[in-house]
Amino acid sequence: MLPLWLLALLVHAAAGSPLRPTPAPARVTPRDAQPTPFAGKRRDLFDAWPSGDAVKSSLGLADDQVAALPTQVLNLPCVPPFCYSDLMFILSQRSYASWTDNGWNLLVHGNVYKQPEIVQEKLDDLANFFLIDTSVAQLSENEAKNARNLTREIFILQQGDVPVGMSIHGGQVQTAVIGPTTDQGDFLQSVPLTDAAQGYQAGSDTSQIQTMDVFVDGTDSGNSTAYLVPPTGYTIISDIDDILRITKIYIPKEGLLNSFARDFVPWMSMPDVFYSWAQKAPDLHFHYLTTTPEQGTRVYMHYIYQTYPMGSFDTRPLNFSDISATLEIRKHLLTRIIETFPQRKFILVADTTNSDVMKAYPEMAHTYPDQIHCILLRNTSATDDENHFPYDTSGFEGLDQSKYMFFRTPDDLMGSDITKDCYNSAVPQNVTFSNQNLPWGLCVPNLVHPPAWRTLIHQTPLFWTDIAVKLDLLYDRAEAQVNAIEAALQRSGRAPLKIHIHALNPIVLPAQLGVLASMTEHCARWKLLWMSIPPSDHL
Repeated sequence: MLPLWLLALLVHAAAGSPLRPTPAPARVTPRDAQPTPFAGKRRDLFDAWPSGDAVKSSLGLADDQVAALPTQVLNLPCVPPFCYSDLMFILSQRSYASWTDNGWNLLVHGNVYKQPEIVQEKLDDLANFFLIDTSVAQLSENEAKNARNLTREIFILQQGDVPVGMSIHGGQVQTAVIGPTTDQGDFLQSVPLTDAAQGYQAGSDTSQIQTMDVFVDGTDSGNSTAYLVPPTGYTIISDIDDILRITKIYIPKEGLLNSFARDFVPWMSMPDVFYSWAQKAPDLHFHYLTTTPEQGTRVYMHYIYQTYPMGSFDTRPLNFSDISATLEIRKHLLTRIIETFPQRKFILVADTTNSDVMKAYPEMAHTYPDQIHCILLRNTSATDDENHFPYDTSGFEGLDQSKYMFFRTPDDLMGSDITKDCYNSAVPQNVTFSNQNLPWGLCVPNLVHPPAWRTLIHQTPLFWTDIAVKLDLLYDRAEAQVNAIEAALQRSGRAPLKIHIHALNPIVLPAQLGVLASMTEHCARWKLLWMSIPPSDHL
């Protein structure tokens, strides 16, 4: 169900113009939530996955149905369109342990949930929501299976206030009870390793990564591996989409197919690069970080551990205690691991289509200059002419060139000793420290100097047809947004419009309704309308 304010906006748009309006797409596609000038350009396909009450509403489950699920019976009669499982699942992430004055300390995190058994007809309907210009019925058998499996993982019921028992198998078996879980089923807790650490080397006495197995009581879905990471050494933190696998998240239709239906495929020879790094530096710690919500990351972990060197994992938790962590999840996760290992050196790997990467990575280098060894970013626009999303390189201004490199293909990285030199002088950089990959190769300085460029831009309607709007509750800038939108609408003439609206909160202030209303008067020119709305009980 759409929020009432969005429904009202669309109704007003449809009724307010005597001309034939271009219908707004029914699909609501989330996008990246970072406050950059082009935040609307990269659409994060995973921000608005349902959870909690939204799942129960989508599946038509009443509270008493969920509460009545027995905890001991493994099979229940099927009542179309849903069957119910009593099993409680635990998704436990492969995590890292740090060495402290008191010994090894393991950070344990994951999610506890129940999974309704949805009959295939209903499951296909739910999966179709995530596909553009196709349906499950049109997919191949393997693609349909993938789409159904991921949809099952999305439509789960998180279990709050649940203690999690586990056993850690190291030198000896150590048991622990953590929790209870948050209302979204998340758990995050440090566990001092005592019995489990018996026979393991102290972190101060080794440079090697040691491992131990972690088992969750009552289920095998939460078993994982703990990585004991010494205080010194090198850690590679890598994003996954469009750097370790082909996603094309900048093309929504392809991004959804590559995430929901198609098997994960490596981007060119990146696995060879990672394994060559592991061979040159056997004590490397690999840490994989994706901002995909937890319930959709099991397929990510399976792919990574089948394709790349083993390592720890971070994903987007469903529950945060502070708003800054919610809005800047990548920065939050990066800060946590960097501050956990203040003496280690970090190598950050990602691509330019991710706006929160383009903000968070250089910010980490400025904040922790002695720890960030280098930043390696795939320049996606250099190898994929379908990527038209600008990226902002202003954060790299002031950083030593030896600290970062924009590369084109994995060949630019092959053969390098990543713990020594990050920058390959043979790879052209062309960094303007501004917004890049703008139309026709323009960059921001060209829009101001010389004046002829400014005049050209103002008088060319096609430069003003892509309008991105961010609605939030943190900044009162509605008047400025209205003025900017009206200027763009005027300069775009009669050209078709592509409008991207990104709400950071389902609640919209009255002043912000004026921002939305300023665009509905031109709905006859709407060619494309993308809406990004955070999860809520009304969505």
